[in-house]
Amino acid sequence: MQISRSPRSTAWLRVVSLTLAAFIFNTTEFVPIGLLSDIAASFSMTAAQAGLILTIYAWGVALMSLPFMLLTSRIERRTLLMLTFLVFIASHVVSAFAWSFGVLMIARLGVAMAHAIFWSITASLAMRVAPSGKKAQALGLLSTGTAMAMVLGLPLGRMIGEALGWRTTFMIIGVLACLIMVVLFKLLPTLPSHHSGSLKSVPELFRRPALVCMYLLAATVVTAHYTAYSYIEPFLQKIAGMSENFTTMVLLLFGLAGIIGSLMFSRFSTRYPSGILITAIGVLFVCLLVLRPLSFSELSIALLSLVWGVAMTAIGLCMQVKVLTMAADATDVAMSLFSGIFNIGIGAGALLGNQVSIHIGMENIGLVGAAFCALALGLCAFIFHRYSAIVNQAAETE
Repeated sequence: MQISRSPRSTAWLRVVSLTLAAFIFNTTEFVPIGLLSDIAASFSMTAAQAGLILTIYAWGVALMSLPFMLLTSRIERRTLLMLTFLVFIASHVVSAFAWSFGVLMIARLGVAMAHAIFWSITASLAMRVAPSGKKAQALGLLSTGTAMAMVLGLPLGRMIGEALGWRTTFMIIGVLACLIMVVLFKLLPTLPSHHSGSLKSVPELFRRPALVCMYLLAATVVTAHYTAYSYIEPFLQKIAGMSENFTTMVLLLFGLAGIIGSLMFSRFSTRYPSGILITAIGVLFVCLLVLRPLSFSELSIALLSLVWGVAMTAIGLCMQVKVLTMAADATDVAMSLFSGIFNIGIGAGALLGNQVSIHIGMENIGLVGAAFCALALGLCAFIFHRYSAIVNQAAETE
């Protein structure tokens, strides 16, 4: 018996399927944060040394985002998405059987390649397949997939890794990706490349100073966040003296905060399109600044994690929407640049946290992150003052 669906319900199923894809892609990006100590132990390394896997992955995404987007700009989008999933799945199989840290790094670069293509096209695809008049909600739902990767993917991946080994976590991610790929293949229509932009779009986008400043803001604020967040697991256990179970709960709280942040964004972003961004960056600055002082109790760390997660989710969504509205004529190029720059920030933060941990002590990762967040706060204020007309126009488009 065949179930008939209305065009509107089918459209929402497509958006939900892309959200599940976002969940699995972001789970594999975040999950090494919760498994860092186990991965390090299996290769006889320190957590700080194994943390380079985060930097290499992020910078791999950064370097590959624009070139691969341009190389695939003419490929029909459903076909491209299926090819991206195949690379993603194969790389996870290699990760699960990696016999050395070098092999694991190569496999993770394969995942990074798939990640680079996926996030270059997915935001615009979600808006294309969304029901009429529901583009903002579709983008918000897509971001919920990212939040769920932190609320479910990261802590579940950590629990599976603790019980069965980190290799099993990577294998399960590959299996789930295979199932999601089949669902997307069944649901998505043929999606010709549309407003993807070309190599000629790149210099054109960089001639838009407000957009360039938004890219710089993304790099700075993400560096600030990941300087501390990349090493939150060893920080909680070695500096704060918290248990492994509590560390898992903190990661869960970060993800829950992400869902709250995405809901708050959907509710208030239209009413306060600029205020929500600068407020969230200010909140992030305070959270990083007080990370060490508030690490004396589980309650204070738990509350801090909730506020921190809400702020970072709101920041990411605000910047993504503004980039899309400032570059509506070349969305895929603009988003590939944004994804690349975002991941430069992730890699830089992970590397900076690594160096802080080695040279001046892991207890200082919050302070160093706060210093970069202060720069981001100043840059955000400059953007809204210097380019107020463009930002307001983008807000009206949103």
